[in-house]
Amino acid sequence: MPERTLAEQVAEFAVGNPFDCLPEEVIDSVRKRVLDILGICVAASSLDTSAAIRRYAVHQGGRSEAHAVGVHEAMPAGLAGLVNGTLAHSLDYDDTHLPSVLHPSASVVPAGLAAAEAHGRDGRELIAAIACGLEVCVRLGMAGYDEESGRSIFFEHGQHATSICGTLGAAVATALLAGLDEEGVASALGLAASMGSGVIEANRTGGTVKRMHCGWAAHAGLVATDLVGLGFTGPPTVLEGRFGFFQAWLHGEFFPKWITEGLGERWEVPKIFFKPYPANHFTHTAVDAAIAMRRKGVDVDRIVRLELGVPEAIVRTLGEPIAVKRNPSTGYMAQFSGPYAVAAGLLGGSGLGVGLDDYTDELANDPVRQSIMAKVDVVADPACSAIFPAQFPSVLRATLDDGDEIVEAVMTTRGGPDRPLSYDELSVKFSDNAGRHLTDDAASAVRHLVAHLEDLPSVEVLFEAMSFEMPSADDYRTQE
Repeated sequence: MPERTLAEQVAEFAVGNPFDCLPEEVIDSVRKRVLDILGICVAASSLDTSAAIRRYAVHQGGRSEAHAVGVHEAMPAGLAGLVNGTLAHSLDYDDTHLPSVLHPSASVVPAGLAAAEAHGRDGRELIAAIACGLEVCVRLGMAGYDEESGRSIFFEHGQHATSICGTLGAAVATALLAGLDEEGVASALGLAASMGSGVIEANRTGGTVKRMHCGWAAHAGLVATDLVGLGFTGPPTVLEGRFGFFQAWLHGEFFPKWITEGLGERWEVPKIFFKPYPANHFTHTAVDAAIAMRRKGVDVDRIVRLELGVPEAIVRTLGEPIAVKRNPSTGYMAQFSGPYAVAAGLLGGSGLGVGLDDYTDELANDPVRQSIMAKVDVVADPACSAIFPAQFPSVLRATLDDGDEIVEAVMTTRGGPDRPLSYDELSVKFSDNAGRHLTDDAASAVRHLVAHLEDLPSVEVLFEAMSFEMPSADDYRTQE
């Protein structure tokens, strides 16, 4: 009997793990991730890019299959996934897996919600599909993690592993919800591998394109599944083949053990880090270090120099080009700035430490914050480099006007297994996000439904509970 390909093994795992086979910690983790993503989608609804993606989706027309956040009318499932995935990733508030260094839920959860609604699946089926999609997504990302160098090979090539692997994770989740068998799931992977994409340059120098990466991944996963249902097939060796996924993206340098070792026995899903702050995850320990200094009573006016030590691999993300990172022109660019993370931690504060209101265009251009950012150097720290990417550590050094130096080292990332967010803390995050457009009663109803997600008769019930409407396509049209 020939050896089963990686896609065939992944498909066997996915089909073989319905709800009744899932560990309770995986089920609980999925519930929390659905709640987290829905809250982020609501909070992101007022962004200009969110308006643009809603307008694009509504203008396409098509069958009424699934709902997008902020749109009353149902739309084709692929477009609902596009909208919700874009919103889910737009605030850089979505979860992160280590060491794959990707954001799995922003693609997989929106794709799963759209597919479940389109196919009339219940909460148990939704949970199982999302769990398997997330697991596949992060394991594919891990296959591009080089233990020896401690770096993601995807990122070394300028590729956004989040959307590239997210497309395949979305395809697995949607294929299960469409009722495909092992062969069908493997083919969905085969098609999705030709659809995954994402270039990460926007992290360095700006632009809002990254916001739609997870929406495109969710959309592509849904389309791949639909096309398999209509007769398209994918190559069984799509992952490891001579011209397959890992050859195309990583030039053949990948580690298949991360995909199959312990698959179905050792779950990665509960290990995915929740984000307490709405910014690039690399910045979070810098925020924590600055908050620690603030709580110790450090006088910002006495600081003459700040040095932010981070893993060598992320200096280019947080500190290059330094002129741009010290002068982010928008709140969105500030989310990827090490100097701004320090300023936010020293001056801001809301929610779980800093919140959405600390990342605005106005504050990015605030003279006080700019004066702090001008003092920040971002450097490689050997101790941080040794830990990365198992954690995203930072060491912040402040030199005062009398020559004294104050040091705060934060070596573990909040929201992960070593420093988990409690359910109450996640509820605070959800309430802060959802409360921007939902009433207290609506937000409470959504929390209750997601807390009992396995009892949900349909996804439509969930969207009914969180129904609100942003400007419609007709409203946009009158402005053009």
